[in-house]
Amino acid sequence: ASPKPAPRGEPMPRLSKELGGAVELFVKRDDLLPLAGGGSKTRKLDYLVQQALDSGADTLVTCGAVQSNHCRLTASAAAREGLGCHLVLEERVAGSYSPEAGGNNYVFGLLGAKTQVVPLGGVDAAVAALMEELKAAGATPYYIPGGGSNALGALGYARAAISVVEEARKAGRPFDAVVLCSGSGGTHAGMLTGMRACGDQTKVYGVSVRFDAAKQKSRIEAQYKECAKLFGNEAPEEDVVIIDSQVGPGYSLPTPEMRSAVEAFAKLEGILLDPVYTGKGAAGLLQLVREGAFQPGARVLFLHTGGAPSLFHYQPVPE
Repeated sequence: ASPKPAPRGEPMPRLSKELGGAVELFVKRDDLLPLAGGGSKTRKLDYLVQQALDSGADTLVTCGAVQSNHCRLTASAAAREGLGCHLVLEERVAGSYSPEAGGNNYVFGLLGAKTQVVPLGGVDAAVAALMEELKAAGATPYYIPGGGSNALGALGYARAAISVVEEARKAGRPFDAVVLCSGSGGTHAGMLTGMRACGDQTKVYGVSVRFDAAKQKSRIEAQYKECAKLFGNEAPEEDVVIIDSQVGPGYSLPTPEMRSAVEAFAKLEGILLDPVYTGKGAAGLLQLVREGAFQPGARVLFLHTGGAPSLFHYQPVPE
């Protein structure tokens, strides 16, 4: 079944007050979407898995990092639909993979997925070989790109953005900005596509979790153009705003700002973030508020894309 639109935004009054109270902060809880552990990829998989089923596939193949939320949700979708599932896990940080690791890594096996681990840069070759191997064995595999981030997958977030805009208009209180994590790109591109399709020009800040601003902007622009084409719309480059101050030493590597954001959301709002994506995205949100990026009285929506299961592996905040 299609994921039901989450509420347009829950207020975060205690966090807002902690930051001075001049800006009203809200959170869209896509961490509570269906499939195992919730998260943004559910919206993308709604389209991608349906295409897999329509094409007669019996096996899903995808890739991600060693604690990939996308891989967890793909495995969950496969289990739900009675499909096989193969995950190619990329060790983006040398020495970061352990077969005994908890978090998402534990859940992969619990959901029945088969995994293989490759070094940084080894995904494409491994996926190509795996697809051929499965076909030779008589399977009908369907490949889902990392993060579910292509034009079809991004439609899930175009639809979510339309819901956000419509509900805000009905309430008569639109948001002045949206802040989200910018990783594989489908969520970022889809939100921009849906909002602009509604004629909504609200600024969307993408907080990069892996690449510098120039590289991430180029990646998002490409996906935005492809997704916007499905609506017959243009994709102005100036729509893509990237904040790269929270990448820190690299993908999945902790920063003091991330730890502070994870702790603040937990202790002030009872909301769990993950250290790889939403923790750094939230750190970007807090930075923007403190630097005065928003006018007094502004209403700012943070998109919580999930990932909490990996929190129990990384445990970024000391007890």
